[in-house]
Amino acid sequence: MADPARARKLAKRISQIVAHAIEHDIKDPRLNHVTITDTKITADLHDATVYYTVLGENLESTPDHAGAAAALESARGVLRTKVGQGTGVRYTPTLAFVADSIPEEAKHIEDLLAKAREADAEVARRATGAQHAGEADPYKPPREEAADDEFADEETRS
Repeated sequence: MADPARARKLAKRISQIVAHAIEHDIKDPRLNHVTITDTKITADLHDATVYYTVLGENLESTPDHAGAAAALESARGVLRTKVGQGTGVRYTPTLAFVADSIPEEAKHIEDLLAKAREADAEVARRATGAQHAGEADPYKPPREEAADDEFADEETRS
């Protein structure tokens, strides 16, 4: 088992090497909009999972997730070779590519926040001009002095 600090450093280095290789060395056009987001490595340093996202060419276009997955799968051997050359470890870890779900989760959270803002605006709209359901002063009025005198008379009698 490797030291956790060493595993973190190696995972970060693998991310950098894979991202550089995708950008500069691999000429597959399906990888033009792929971004490496994170890498996790097992404690024995034999298997690395590389997380990636795929962006569209512009904001309106949908990303080609299937094409990017196929391109990464076909470039797996080249990328593993680059990782082995760049890290200098005894055993080059196998690479597994997983599409990162962060963008979808972020969009879901943004949708929920927008829905909450709409609900808050609706509550604020309904609250304008509304009146309280009870009395204006819901608290009990303070006791009168006469009531206090009655109790004082009873105490003196006993």
